[in-house]
Amino acid sequence: MRITVIGSGYVGLVTGACLSDLGFKVVCLDKDEAKIRALQEGDVPIYEPGLKEVLSRNRADGRIRFTTDACEAIEHGDILFIAVGTPPAEDGSADLGHVLSVASLIGRHLKGFKLVVNKSTVPVGTADRVRSAISHELAHRGMPPDLFDVVSNPEFLKEGAAIDDFMRPDRIVVGVDDGVNQAKSQRMMGDLYASFNRHHSRTVWMDVRSAELTKYAANAMLATRISFMNEIANLADVLGADVDHIRRGIGADSRIGHSFLYAGCGYGGSCFPKDTQALVSTAKSHGQSMRLVSATEQVNAQQKLLLVERLIQRMGADLTGRKIAIWGLSFKPNTDDMREATSRVVIQNLLMRGAQVSACDPVAGPEALRVLRIDCEQNPDWLDRFELASDDMQALQGADALMVLTEWKIFHNPDFEAMKALMRRPFILDGRNLYNPEALSELGMAYQGVGRRNDLVQLLSFDPVLPSDEVFQGSHPTMHDLMVNA
Repeated sequence: MRITVIGSGYVGLVTGACLSDLGFKVVCLDKDEAKIRALQEGDVPIYEPGLKEVLSRNRADGRIRFTTDACEAIEHGDILFIAVGTPPAEDGSADLGHVLSVASLIGRHLKGFKLVVNKSTVPVGTADRVRSAISHELAHRGMPPDLFDVVSNPEFLKEGAAIDDFMRPDRIVVGVDDGVNQAKSQRMMGDLYASFNRHHSRTVWMDVRSAELTKYAANAMLATRISFMNEIANLADVLGADVDHIRRGIGADSRIGHSFLYAGCGYGGSCFPKDTQALVSTAKSHGQSMRLVSATEQVNAQQKLLLVERLIQRMGADLTGRKIAIWGLSFKPNTDDMREATSRVVIQNLLMRGAQVSACDPVAGPEALRVLRIDCEQNPDWLDRFELASDDMQALQGADALMVLTEWKIFHNPDFEAMKALMRRPFILDGRNLYNPEALSELGMAYQGVGRRNDLVQLLSFDPVLPSDEVFQGSHPTMHDLMVNA
């Protein structure tokens, strides 16, 4: 079989690269001429560990190529993957404009049987709409209606580990509906993923609608675990408990497990925020409510502001003249993805309150600067107080506090004595719980983690702070205002 992947973004490139590494002949189609030209020359538009090497190897061996020619690409593939974006609309629903545009494009070029695979994350019922769009174009051309079938094959890729996730999957979800082409479609998908099923079956077969909902359900479950642990961590702070001990205590229960139980300063990225919103929107459109998922979103939005709230508790609402260092800008390590990153909300809030911000990230700096220009377009002068430091220690020079927002490995074991010497005040707000509170206490460094016994911050003396009922008054927007605007 030959493969065509339509869309050369994150999912499309990883899918195309990995399938070519399995020996398939792959063509990646995209309408963005500059992106295709860059890929043809060996450049990769996204940062994902291992992706460039896989693409380079298979491009050199002739197993993957890139084109803007839709006719050629659709003719090439026996299986056509739709892997274009589904950005959130204003109401939180998934915008299917790109997906349906691709479906119409396929219908205009079909000559013989093709299996169309929805790889994009799409709401329930999208396969029906794709099928309708293709059928409309075939009817317009006077072509027979059974030249294609549509199946669902959602992706479960973690950014930063996508190659490994694709090549060593926990499960492969495939949705195939009853119909004249059902047996053929199931056989083709079985052959496509045969390499992963040799020792034991990893493919989970189901109907299309169940497959579409499975992706949203999986991400909503993981997001809920994160928000649940963040609420437990915030309660632990009040009660003097340690969330890291709690995490290990509940994670040892085989019914719960250890994954996604790490408290922090909120989740971001291209999946969890978008997919939880889309799930809530889908339920609402069918007269249902997703109260737990809605609460998960609300907890996460507030959690992104936790470190700023704690800084204000110590320094007051007006941060003019304060320098705040930030380690980590991307929403997670091993990616330059800034979508829904906690750093965006934090930095806007700090700049809005008059602070100077010096930030460091080993990969995401240029992308962060690009999105911050967009975030601050109504207040471009704010960016005069923002700088990208060349390394983590430069960011600390003269800082009143350090916020750790992304758990890159280079931040795991810093030289704390050197940090003390560089900072105006040795105060760490650890949004990812990287450091040992007791060890930092012994070093004379003030530390606040998330759910890690925050009385240790009393080591540090600050200028007088505003009374709690005055923190959110005055000329500065409230936390709620910023959360809504963000």
